[in-house]
Amino acid sequence: MSGQPTPDAELDEALALVNDDHGRRTGRRPVAESVTGDPRNNPGTSGPSGTSSTPGPSGAPDSDTVPQPQSEPEPTPQAPQTPHTPQPPHRDITPWPAARTAAAHAPRPVTTASAPDTTPTAPLGQALGLVLGAPLVALTDLPSFDTSAMDGWVVAGPGPWDVRAEGILAGHGRPEPLSDGEAVRIATGARVPQEATAVIRSEHGLIDDKGRLHPRRDVTHGQDIRPRGQECRSGDQLLPPGSLVTPAVLGLAAAAGYDELPVVPRPTAEVLILGDELLTEGRPHEGLIRDALGPMLPPWLRSLGADVIAVRRLGDDAEALHRAITTSAADLVVTTGGTASGPVDHVHPILRRIGAELLVDGVAVRPGHPMLLARIRPDQHLVGLPGNPLAAVSGLLTLAEPLLRALSRRPAPSAYTAVLREDVHGHPHDTRLVPVTLRADHAVPLHYNGPAMLRGIAVADGLAVVPPGGARHGQEVEVLDLPWTGPELHTDTAGECFT
Repeated sequence: MSGQPTPDAELDEALALVNDDHGRRTGRRPVAESVTGDPRNNPGTSGPSGTSSTPGPSGAPDSDTVPQPQSEPEPTPQAPQTPHTPQPPHRDITPWPAARTAAAHAPRPVTTASAPDTTPTAPLGQALGLVLGAPLVALTDLPSFDTSAMDGWVVAGPGPWDVRAEGILAGHGRPEPLSDGEAVRIATGARVPQEATAVIRSEHGLIDDKGRLHPRRDVTHGQDIRPRGQECRSGDQLLPPGSLVTPAVLGLAAAAGYDELPVVPRPTAEVLILGDELLTEGRPHEGLIRDALGPMLPPWLRSLGADVIAVRRLGDDAEALHRAITTSAADLVVTTGGTASGPVDHVHPILRRIGAELLVDGVAVRPGHPMLLARIRPDQHLVGLPGNPLAAVSGLLTLAEPLLRALSRRPAPSAYTAVLREDVHGHPHDTRLVPVTLRADHAVPLHYNGPAMLRGIAVADGLAVVPPGGARHGQEVEVLDLPWTGPELHTDTAGECFT
């Protein structure tokens, strides 16, 4: 659960918004790297996973942003108004792009000089979706012998040809050599006999009443014969390390003689659900709310390449959280809520208690600014997500996704942009992540984008990265892909999104 906002924090945020509006009218723009007041005192970003928020219009400010006052006194020429400077935060807030970079560089490089042959392997049937940990090198020539590319006749020398009675089928041993003027029936993939000069397709040959084969068109030397080593020679590098193992890669590896592949194993993750107010079934009642993150996070982490080995529900028990963190064997520990400074926000005290290294302690992003990234041990990390559901999604894509990508050695996806179909309000100093659907090359902001809301992200194709100060209709913005895609899944019969 998050701590309650202080009156001073609310006033600071309101004044920041006022001066941002004044800056727009006077030509002064906020700087993207500026920070607001202490995010631990800012409401609505690290609360319980079911906290409600009033839906607003598309692109409306997040519910963790204090609304702008109704009016503002205009400064007089004799007494110019000085823009309000928020009080320094209690901890350093990381700009959103820098936070993602820090997460991607958090895993320490693995030293392999002393043990160069320790790359693990996986059977072909278990390697799909993993990344190659070493080059894929051909174990044989491909093809490993001359083969027929077509059903027909294999011939030697000029025609017409006398046709042998027996044929050559695929999967049989070395056939008898041919002499000039001889032909023999052959199947696709069968081994071509020595001295053969070409294969004539079935539809391109004619046998006369004396049993001699005549071509229906010109025959060129080597036609429809796949020569040995046409695709690769033994020892050729077929794919570099870091390549994603796709179904096609599995086929190539099998053709090249592999039974197992050298791969980077999936990083393991453990999810710790915090909060005494969370229900695991039934309807919310009497101050208790349904846990939305418990059902959502494990499959989301799996879609990001993690092997989720445990999900624990700990409530607001500090000692239980301490035991869970210090005994976890996972590469990544993910906590939900408890990252602010309220009376039951235990994540920071426990990280200090165990001597963890805080790599990111708050991010200039809305929703989700109280998120954090810590190194618990040299090979183990913790991502602290806010308790509000959409804020937690923001934390997943900001910190967990780059970290898991680095642990599994996947290449970073290519960034892309889309044109906004309408204006999107921005925070004065922080990046905003807004759920959008994609229509051709346009991004349509979704209405339900408050920190506690999942209705928008449930039908979204991605999250638009809205810079500080907002973005206008027609402006290009970066879009973060969700692990699943398919606009046809996010539209009704009229082609318009539900939200």
